[in-house]
Amino acid sequence: MAYAFMRSPTATYAFEVGDSVEAFCDHEKNSERVRGWLKGVVVQIDNNKMVAVQFRSNVFLTDGWMVPDRILWYPTNSDQIRPAGTGKKTPVIKKDVPDY
Repeated sequence: MAYAFMRSPTATYAFEVGDSVEAFCDHEKNSERVRGWLKGVVVQIDNNKMVAVQFRSNVFLTDGWMVPDRILWYPTNSDQIRPAGTGKKTPVIKKDVPDY
């Protein structure tokens, strides 16, 4: 019996601590919240399943909370993380932040 996968279960890139990467996330640019690619550094790898990326600017969780230590975790096979300089320049999307 053959099995079909939508995406290979193996990681596209092999990340190591200290690697410069770009991650797709909500972040601050010119004092505005935007969604786009942001450069960061790999600071931890957990059992080759998750990669921790630390950024120099403020980043946000998807529900709107600012991350105090500027570290976001990504699965190693995520399409939202890549080695720095490997992708096309994509337009940054401004995002309205709701007032709570």
